[in-house]
Amino acid sequence: MAFSANNKSRKQTSGARIAAFVILFLVVALVAGYFIFSPARKTEITTLKPEISHSRPGITSSTTPTSPVVPPSHKIQNDYPSDTTSEIEISGSIPGRLAIIIDDMGNSLEEARLLAAIKVPLTFAIIPGLRVDKDVAAYAATNKIETMIHIPMQAKGWPERRLEANGLLVSMDAGELQERVSKFVQQFPGAVGVNNHMGSEFTEHEEKMTDVLQNLKKNNLFFIDSLTSPDSAGLRVAQRLGVRSARRNVFLDNEQERGYILGQLNQAARMARKNGSAIAICHPHPATIATLATSLPGLAKQGVRLVPVSQLVR
Repeated sequence: MAFSANNKSRKQTSGARIAAFVILFLVVALVAGYFIFSPARKTEITTLKPEISHSRPGITSSTTPTSPVVPPSHKIQNDYPSDTTSEIEISGSIPGRLAIIIDDMGNSLEEARLLAAIKVPLTFAIIPGLRVDKDVAAYAATNKIETMIHIPMQAKGWPERRLEANGLLVSMDAGELQERVSKFVQQFPGAVGVNNHMGSEFTEHEEKMTDVLQNLKKNNLFFIDSLTSPDSAGLRVAQRLGVRSARRNVFLDNEQERGYILGQLNQAARMARKNGSAIAICHPHPATIATLATSLPGLAKQGVRLVPVSQLVR
């Protein structure tokens, strides 16, 4: 009988343990179900806001945007300044600007009249001391044609290569260079800038160009480097001194033949369209004037706008 009582007690204890495990399992299941199926949890997941990208325009974000599509008529504002030139303007709706400088002016009023008759913006570069230099300057002022002083400078091979008597030489000291440049400026008060006539030797000397360009800065004149030498220091010195400046891109009439001049003019036009601007230099030769007269008025249809060279210095 004692054996039977012990068995009964063991069975009761075992049953209680099983019941406790069942209850514990149900409690755990209920808690897990609460977290898995709770409506509040679902709401928290579905109401998360998409991340807002703050990357600069033009930089691709690694996150795929999930915000609503903005109608085309709405402009999204951002914290970064936008370019002043629109995408349409970059694609070519604004024509390239081309400045044409006519060097060696001052020998003939008739040349000035023929060039003015083309009725497009040009810039006359007048050599001081030529036969009718003052008359050409006065005619240009009357007809609202921009003028520059075309300063003679020493070329390689001088003195075998001719230079005007008033030209600038490498052997001159700072005082003499300043005096000559000041005299040129006084002779042509209407001139807005300067470029070099010849000067393949002179423009390579940085200290000499410094003497010249300091005078131009004092008189608020810009400088166009005719670039008669690939080693010219002109533009570099001008930028260092803070003189408004630019440089020649194309010579139009190294050969005085219509086909050649047209080819060079087309090259200048392509550069203007591609880069936004270009500067060409030529001379008042009969072939050049005739070619410019028939070609320049049509450049606007080719996406090129003629401007005085003063608009291209900076």
